Amino acid sequence: MEGIKQIALSLLMLLFIIATGSLGYFFIEDWNLTDAVYMTLITLTTVGFGEIHPLSPAGRHFTMLIVILGTSFFIYAGGSVVQFMVEGQIQTLMGRRKLDKKITRLRNHHIVCGYGRIGRVLYNQLVHDKPMDIVVIEKSPELIPQMEADGTLYIAGDASVEENLIRAGIKEARCLVAALATDTDNVFLVLTARQLNPNLFIMARCCYKESKAKLIAAGADAVESPYDMGATNMALKLLRPTVTNFLELALENRNREIQMEEIGITPSSELVNVMLKDSGIRQTFNLIIIAVKNGDGTMRFNPSHETILKTGDTVIAIGKRSDLFNLQKVLQPQ
Repeated sequence: MEGIKQIALSLLMLLFIIATGSLGYFFIEDWNLTDAVYMTLITLTTVGFGEIHPLSPAGRHFTMLIVILGTSFFIYAGGSVVQFMVEGQIQTLMGRRKLDKKITRLRNHHIVCGYGRIGRVLYNQLVHDKPMDIVVIEKSPELIPQMEADGTLYIAGDASVEENLIRAGIKEARCLVAALATDTDNVFLVLTARQLNPNLFIMARCCYKESKAKLIAAGADAVESPYDMGATNMALKLLRPTVTNFLELALENRNREIQMEEIGITPSSELVNVMLKDSGIRQTFNLIIIAVKNGDGTMRFNPSHETILKTGDTVIAIGKRSDLFNLQKVLQPQ
């Protein structure tokens, strides 16, 4: 902002010097306005065309004054422009260096590749629902101001380039989401990411059903089609409007009264090898357990009161956010 003010001031100074010189020649030498302006401009620019009319002693003294003012102006204006450009570059470099330092310190973070319509919605949902460390990789320069406005940690570049994935900390990351514009780009990205981190969980976006098998073969753990999901959601709203409305209320991050949450059971939990009826979850936390997912992936819906909770199981519960948080502290003690 300060640099812009200096440039604006330089332009005003230039107009002032031109006006002063023109009026000076107009009154001192009694020249017409065209000759006066012309003489002022060739004097300021030092082009060396010579005097258009013989100058009087007063005119020569006035010309020396214009030369001194013009030289001082160009030095000031040139310095202002250089300062504006250098400061802008320094600020950009410093800002980029701070981002890089934050990214290098991340562990078990998420990487979102692509900040278009899908990527940005996904990023905001993850950040607002469960605050977590996320790095975005986006190659479109037009989206950089939006990422900066959203406070995003980002890498500007092609997500399929190994260097950019390494800068995003892929070797220390927990999950990568391939949300690029085309299936071809996502397949290549998944291949590259899987080679860099064999243990990474990779979720990929696909536009065509034919691409799903290719993405899985490339190394994706999960493949989702936004179009299929959108169509399915629309159909469910038509067929089961009350059910879908309930699920939206339970899953919507802005609703703080009721939530549906999944909580894994760690070995240090006091409820390991305890039956649901003896866990006190319903009585103590006022929560409803709607399903338990076993460590092998088997899902038990509406589990019986004799279901035994084991290490590696995931409890899916519904209730108030504060009660869910208290249950998480019991199932996942620090």
